[in-house]
Amino acid sequence: MPELPEVEIARRNLVRWLDAHRVVKAEADDTRIFRGAERAAFARLKGRVESLERRGKYLLFTFEAGRGLLAHLGMTGKFVRRTQEQVQPHSRARFHLEDGAVLHFADPRLFGRMEPVPAAQLRALAAVQSLGRDPLVDGLTGPQLAEAVGPSKQALKVALMDQGRLAGLGNIHAAEALFRAGLHPARVPGSLTPEEWKRLARAIHATIAFGLKEQEGEEPVYLEDRGAVNLFRVYGRAGEPCSKCKAPVESFTQAGRTTHVCPQCQPLGAQRPGPKRTPGR
Repeated sequence: MPELPEVEIARRNLVRWLDAHRVVKAEADDTRIFRGAERAAFARLKGRVESLERRGKYLLFTFEAGRGLLAHLGMTGKFVRRTQEQVQPHSRARFHLEDGAVLHFADPRLFGRMEPVPAAQLRALAAVQSLGRDPLVDGLTGPQLAEAVGPSKQALKVALMDQGRLAGLGNIHAAEALFRAGLHPARVPGSLTPEEWKRLARAIHATIAFGLKEQEGEEPVYLEDRGAVNLFRVYGRAGEPCSKCKAPVESFTQAGRTTHVCPQCQPLGAQRPGPKRTPGR
């Protein structure tokens, strides 16, 4: 699933593509990406894009004439630029630009979301209002992270993925940040020391920076894409030797999602029994 780095790269690409070119036509297929929204309003998104912001995993478009669009990439969505003649598989919505280029929103699994609304209402939408601190937009220090996540009674990794506490992290980058920080995903947030919160905040910034560097370019590649190479340190590496200590990476389930952890580099300690772990899962 696209997380903060992938969505930020999408924003940067869109800003570059739209900066000097007006949208002359917007069109979309009748699919569930408009669930709860008016598809006909998408066709009225024309002219210059005045601003394009990102909050967590959401993109907020402001068009001239006060029109706006809230977009979410879902699990497989991505924006790509093509010529008029090129056919884009799984294209669900398109912006035609005055230079002849077409910006496609391609989404094979249809979990993405498009919601045209008046631009003045974008930040008031419940999906945006409910978001917590964005590490890239708002900054993130150890004390700020402790304030946002510390009160949670959930396991640490699950709390990091709570978009109402911290906006943008998902299963991959939460696991990567915890590995970088040497913290077990099943720790109780309230058990972390101030130094551990600082270490985790630095690790979150580091994994976001890594993701931004790896995703840079006009053709985003997701880990699930055919031919994609796993460049992450712990995510998706169950049964493989840890890149630091060579112990086998383990996996277990948290809140319905697979978590990857090195039991040597990320010890749970005597806090409480950990969940059953499965090497090689």
